[in-house]
Amino acid sequence: MLAVHLVAFFFSKLQEDPTKKVDRFLHAMRLQDEQLVDISSRFLAEMKKGLSAESLAAAAVKMLPTHVRSTPDGSEKGQFVALDLGGSKFKVLRVKVREDEETNKGGVEMEEKTYPMPKELYEGRAVELFDHVSESLKDFLHEKNMSPEKKHPLAFTFSFPCEHPGLDQGLLLSWCKNYKVRGLQGKDVVQFLRQAIDRTGDMDIDVLAMVNDTVATMMTCGFDDQFCEVGLIIGTGTNACYMEELRHIDLVQGDEGRMCVNTEWGAFGDDGALDDFITDFDRDVDAASLNPGKQIFEKMVSGLYLGELVRLVVLKMAKLGLLFDGHVSDALRTKGKITTADVAAMEEYRNGLKNTKEILTRLHLTPSPDDCVAVQHVSTIVSFRSSNLVAAGLVAVLTRIRQNRNLRGLRITVGVDGTVYKTHPQYPKRLHKVVRRLLPDCQVRFVLSESGSSKGAALVAAVAQRLISQRRKVDEALSLFTLNQEKLQLVKSRMREGLEAGLKSKDCTIKMLPSFVYHTPNGTERGKYLALDLGGTNFRAMLVRFKKQKTRLYHKIYTIPLEIMQGTGEELFDHLAQCVCDFLDYMGLKKVRLPAGFTFSFPCQQSDIDTGTLVSWTKGFKATDCEGQDVVSMLREAIKRRNDFDLDIVALVNDTVGTMMSCAYEDPKCEVGMIAGTGSNLCYMEELRNIEKLDQSNKWGGLGNDRCLEDIITPYDAEVDIHSVNPGKQRFEKLTSGMYLGEIVRQVLLDLTRRGLLFKGHVTETLKTPGIFETKYLSQIESFSQVLKETVGLMAPQCDVTFLPSEEGSGKGAALIAAVVQQKQEM
Repeated sequence: MLAVHLVAFFFSKLQEDPTKKVDRFLHAMRLQDEQLVDISSRFLAEMKKGLSAESLAAAAVKMLPTHVRSTPDGSEKGQFVALDLGGSKFKVLRVKVREDEETNKGGVEMEEKTYPMPKELYEGRAVELFDHVSESLKDFLHEKNMSPEKKHPLAFTFSFPCEHPGLDQGLLLSWCKNYKVRGLQGKDVVQFLRQAIDRTGDMDIDVLAMVNDTVATMMTCGFDDQFCEVGLIIGTGTNACYMEELRHIDLVQGDEGRMCVNTEWGAFGDDGALDDFITDFDRDVDAASLNPGKQIFEKMVSGLYLGELVRLVVLKMAKLGLLFDGHVSDALRTKGKITTADVAAMEEYRNGLKNTKEILTRLHLTPSPDDCVAVQHVSTIVSFRSSNLVAAGLVAVLTRIRQNRNLRGLRITVGVDGTVYKTHPQYPKRLHKVVRRLLPDCQVRFVLSESGSSKGAALVAAVAQRLISQRRKVDEALSLFTLNQEKLQLVKSRMREGLEAGLKSKDCTIKMLPSFVYHTPNGTERGKYLALDLGGTNFRAMLVRFKKQKTRLYHKIYTIPLEIMQGTGEELFDHLAQCVCDFLDYMGLKKVRLPAGFTFSFPCQQSDIDTGTLVSWTKGFKATDCEGQDVVSMLREAIKRRNDFDLDIVALVNDTVGTMMSCAYEDPKCEVGMIAGTGSNLCYMEELRNIEKLDQSNKWGGLGNDRCLEDIITPYDAEVDIHSVNPGKQRFEKLTSGMYLGEIVRQVLLDLTRRGLLFKGHVTETLKTPGIFETKYLSQIESFSQVLKETVGLMAPQCDVTFLPSEEGSGKGAALIAAVVQQKQEM
């Protein structure tokens, strides 16, 4: 009875689908979506480690900056020589980028020659390798009749892990792909190439750029598809690159724009991150490699190892009696006897089983039809795992890009090259399907690199030339804003001349208006005061309480609508009175008559501390029937019209004087106030002998109204002035204040874009809109305070100047002036 069961058992095994036993045997290689998501998350974490200076040393994935700062934008042109070294082939090329636009429609023409790479050079000396490269380059130039007397720009594709201090520098980190050349690791590859070119002689070569094949592939595809920002290689080796935000790359200074990062993802898993996905076959492949323990991910997916993985699986199954009736040939035991090309042949749609039988027969095996089906299935599982792992890594890269740009979805193109991707019949479809399944919200397009990495290297050089040219033109435009010490001294002397003239005469560009503030606070100020502040697009009401050199403040901000700013004077001051009424009601002080200081940050001619005649509107205000009128009287009349509260307006000041008083309350040495905001102005305590000891508000914004600054005013400044509400007025203020700085930048951006130097020459309707670029953006980009301190130190080295930011600004200062005035009245 037992014999009958055994016969039945073995008969059932013989009848079993041969693919099922392979599935059971290789179950660890059959990765499910949740496992791929897990692997993708691990790789994303490795990417972050590699980008951070703090964790880079411990990171397996090095995330190397390439110094490639842009993909092609379609304007590149020129003729280049390209070298391509990175696998079993070495090529020299001549690449013409838009050399003949009329006949070639702005495309790329290439002539190439492949040179043999003797096996002894794979493990020879670095000098010997680069001498061979240099001699091949010279042969190519001679064959193509390229003049040795002419300088030829050269781009170098070097497809091994390198650290790039610059675009034309590359320090070799490690060898892979069976290369193990001595004397180059840790050294500059480009320097070795340049020295070899010098030794060979009779060539004038300018090495502009060195990139790896992955970056070159991205650039090649990016030439025709400007959505291409990812490069992917699946060939002898494997790698990926992408355009990372520069602010995230700790190894490179600066935070503006993007830079291509070479992930070197072949080393993913070197730190054990993939240990729970590694099989015994992977460990055997690694142990027999030239670099055990290194490039773990690459050994699981790349063309150099897929054939060997299949051989080891088939060998193990044969030894266990699961294939070939347990027969193992010497050829099957021999490393390298099954290649990745064999794996691709076995998976062909129509001839796969036929090819499988021929390959196994070549290995001196006698396969049955079921053996052929089983071995074909082994190849499928090994290559399918490869495409799945590549998909998981690519999903991490695309997720990173999407997160960087804070996008829910993403439209992007991936440029792909490599023998596995190009020659394996099923590989691309499998890869595309998994990526799209794991990232359903992303539109991912895959573009095969038709012309290999050499074209891409030349395009890197062409982009570098374009960026250099653009940078030069941009610098030329921006040089108009550069003020050397000679020009600064000129402005200083003209400002001083204007100050001195303003002290003597009313008819000057710098008005030097007396404010009737006789002294700064002394710290004994007490009580409650109201401060009203009008100086720009907002009006602020503030209650300030002084007690034992401590201050408590309560305030509320009100917007001034444009129709009020540019309506009638009565409408403007009625609006201010309404705001004051609302604030007093809010504070429960509507029935209390408080002393108030009125900060009015426009040019006024004061005849006393509480009177001031408006000289002219600035900062976009154009309310009628105000210029030439006493603004304090206009506010008092507006309050009287309401007849529901009363104020004792004891002082009229501008924001500059208020700022000085506010800071002087904290530091008695403060005798200068400066505003660098919506407008720009300065005040200071002048000597009695000059103006009867009156505090002086100099209204320096008018410097240049007499055209004395024409030699530093740029065309962009002139454009802003022409379209302002007061052309020809407040010229210095228009060079320095927040009301205008953003608009100056917009004019620069508009000009540079129209000239094709920014944004690929595309001028949007938004960019054409006046005022769209706000000055606050400049504050977010630059620090306008350190430069000020440094320049003052340079221009006045004999002075020890302390800059004290004004807390609560001109509002608190206006209250302090009211307190000082009241103290004087009570004495």
